[in-house]
Amino acid sequence: MKLFLSRNFMLTSLLLAVSFFSVQAQTSASVDPVKGWHLAARSDSGYNGIALDQAYSWLKSNGKKSTPVIVAVIDSGIDTLHEDLKSVLWRNPKEVPGNGIDDDKNGYVDDVHGWNFLGNPKGQNVEKDSYEAARVYHTLRSKWDSKEVKTETLTTEERYEYEMWKRAAGEMKTQDNGMQLLMMRRAYSNFVKSDSLLRIAMSKDTFTGLQLGEFNSDAAEVKKAKSMIYGLLSANDMLETTNVEFLGEFKNYLNSEETKANASQNPPVPYRNEIVKDEYTNFSDRNYGNNNLMVGLDAAVHGTHVSGIIGAARNNGVGMDGVADNVQIMTLRAVPDGDEHDKDIALAIRYAVDHGARVINMSFGKSFSPEKKWVDEAVRYAESKDVLLVHAAGNDAKNLDTTYNFPTPLLLDGGRPNNWITVGASGDPKIGGYTANFSNYGKKEVDVFAPGVKIWATVPGTNTYQFLQGTSMASPVVAGLAALIMEYFPKLTAAQVKQVIEQSAQNPGENVRNPGNGEEVSLSELSRSGGIINAFEAVKLAESLKGGRKAKTPSTKKAF
Repeated sequence: MKLFLSRNFMLTSLLLAVSFFSVQAQTSASVDPVKGWHLAARSDSGYNGIALDQAYSWLKSNGKKSTPVIVAVIDSGIDTLHEDLKSVLWRNPKEVPGNGIDDDKNGYVDDVHGWNFLGNPKGQNVEKDSYEAARVYHTLRSKWDSKEVKTETLTTEERYEYEMWKRAAGEMKTQDNGMQLLMMRRAYSNFVKSDSLLRIAMSKDTFTGLQLGEFNSDAAEVKKAKSMIYGLLSANDMLETTNVEFLGEFKNYLNSEETKANASQNPPVPYRNEIVKDEYTNFSDRNYGNNNLMVGLDAAVHGTHVSGIIGAARNNGVGMDGVADNVQIMTLRAVPDGDEHDKDIALAIRYAVDHGARVINMSFGKSFSPEKKWVDEAVRYAESKDVLLVHAAGNDAKNLDTTYNFPTPLLLDGGRPNNWITVGASGDPKIGGYTANFSNYGKKEVDVFAPGVKIWATVPGTNTYQFLQGTSMASPVVAGLAALIMEYFPKLTAAQVKQVIEQSAQNPGENVRNPGNGEEVSLSELSRSGGIINAFEAVKLAESLKGGRKAKTPSTKKAF
């Protein structure tokens, strides 16, 4: 599920919107972040980015040459015509475009740049889907509800299923909160009214928080409207966000909460099954979907932004620069507006591995995984083929040591693969602090932090760019760095690249804010490495390692 705004953020929004909490507008307290701050070095720009230019300078001065690396992006889709992305798209070498034939006999027709697991051969596609908690609750309700269960008598798989259903049942009760939903509707209504007043007063339909901060009015109602909206954006470090973007996200969030509330009483609509029409419970039934990688502008925003962060064409004089300079982006559409399905994720991972990806970025997550076994097997398959998996930690300001964000590297068999990195989102003291206030964290379950606040990158529209934030943006920064290391040090294994990224991560040298409770703590209390990734330190460390990887030829045969 891809949410740019966290639940904690929205609950704060409710309180501000309903009470019209007054906050003084002080534009001097906010700094407009430079586009691309996440790539900068603190010593050069003052921003705590990943020191990418220093890394490239070091590589050049040491005579390093790059080799292409394929990075798979499992996400919502991509704008294949974007000016900064079309030159870096992966091209299936064994597929003839548009001939309607499965040339490489891999089970997917015309998969030139990747595959869409959320469609059918008729061209229909899943855009909206339900939430996994509701799917789990209603699917397993007849099996476990009102039953006396002795967990010690259950098998490992049965115990996992039962505990998962109990959590889902508890979440359904929590979501069945009419008062909270009423407050949320009222909050949204207040925002719309305030926004309408400000559009008239400012004589413009679209404005950022910064522009709102500079605006003054003597009218009491306008002052009140400004105080509410500016106060909210300022408190959450979103002054570069426009009113249109914010209201759109708020509306989407409200719709999702209404869907969840309804799901507590009624089984969710089977959106995916009605379109894809595979035999979902049969993992061998896998030749479904289509090759449409951009199902509408809105649907592809997330995946296009993530792809640009990883590998948008560098030094081409337009838009932005990606982290890695010699990558091919493979697009695998498996994440709808709602919760992804485990089968689609497992098959996307396997597709990426079988078609030569060395890095797979996974900027999505959910709290339940009913078919985790399939995903675990795909993760093990990726490990066996030396492919690195990079996963976003999630945006709920929760401790992953004690909560859930699937997929996870902790497998059902108790194992933990060595090809997995979980990424929290960092910021900068000028834009909210070293840790993003929305980021999940975990001393055991989050490996590193990487820039994920106000990241400027590609979005659908051929030549369009936008600031977005989330651990969804931090994960591709790490995926891009992993690809960069593999480009210039191709003999390093996935496990060695993981080691390099984690061991070269830099502690900021001062305490940071715990996103969960606001306390000041060491970053080592929030992640395994205790650091924020640093490309310059990473390439220097990579140089010191002896690579253990043997050259492998990608296979397009089915590995099932």
